[in-house]
Amino acid sequence: MTVPVSAFRPAPQVIAVVGPTAAGKSDLAVSLARQLGGEVVNADSMQLYQGMDIGTAKLTAEERQGVPHHLLDIWHVTVAASVAEYQRLARAEIDRLLAAGRVPVLVGGSGLYVRGVIDVMEFPGTDPAVRARLEAELAEHGTRALHARLAAADPDAARAILPSNGRRVVRALEVIEITGRPFTANLPGHEAAYDTLQIGVDVARPELDERIADRVDRMWRAGLVDEVRALEEVGLRQGRTASRALGYQQVLAALAGECTEDEARAETVRATKRFARRQDSWFRRDPRVHWLSGAASDRGELTASALTLLERAVTA
Repeated sequence: MTVPVSAFRPAPQVIAVVGPTAAGKSDLAVSLARQLGGEVVNADSMQLYQGMDIGTAKLTAEERQGVPHHLLDIWHVTVAASVAEYQRLARAEIDRLLAAGRVPVLVGGSGLYVRGVIDVMEFPGTDPAVRARLEAELAEHGTRALHARLAAADPDAARAILPSNGRRVVRALEVIEITGRPFTANLPGHEAAYDTLQIGVDVARPELDERIADRVDRMWRAGLVDEVRALEEVGLRQGRTASRALGYQQVLAALAGECTEDEARAETVRATKRFARRQDSWFRRDPRVHWLSGAASDRGELTASALTLLERAVTA
């Protein structure tokens, strides 16, 4: 049964469902949107890409249960991700929904994307000459050399960025050079752009690891390799962001003969578990996130617990 939005007025403007991959965020977002008369706004950076469906665990039309979803499939796989562009698009969707009397339910595990939407954040510009020089150094010396330089200049940024993520390492070094400040100094504080209730879905590590392994197995059975092969034909390897996505990067390596498919699948599981830990760490640092159990034994009560949080936020 849909709960009238007016029943919760004055309510937070935005509901954000966050947490690590495989925790159950997408299902909770759909359930809350149905209950509150809302619509879902995607905050998973890889679900922005067209055709990247199986490997990003996009909900099917049936799983969306008639709830409108926004900011899915908007970029071609050759487009480099831009948090600033995503911020612009997401805020436009949220503002449109608020004007229409709908509740925006922002959902995803891309921490910087979430914070870029709900908090006051301005993105430093780019300097083509600096960027070109750093990219040339990346090509010549490799990601680990530049990551070591980042670690010396901004240890917090180095801890947050994988040594293998050359694109983000270059961007962090570019921002440091342009602004003369640590990259992390440009990250958002806790000044809100929207009145937001953040709900974190918490799953204990052993259970989450098992879910991740099961999910990867399902992806392989559902045809992830064929999906990657098809995307390769339209430029996936040339996509600076999309080609690094979990699962896609590993399958591309297998298709290039650099490893077997079994090795690619095992590495996808390992890399996803590491990624989930980083996601959890990112969101745990934000004291405004209200954590609810997404364990299998508690999933039946998850929506009710989230609605209780919302009621408390209204009456506080």
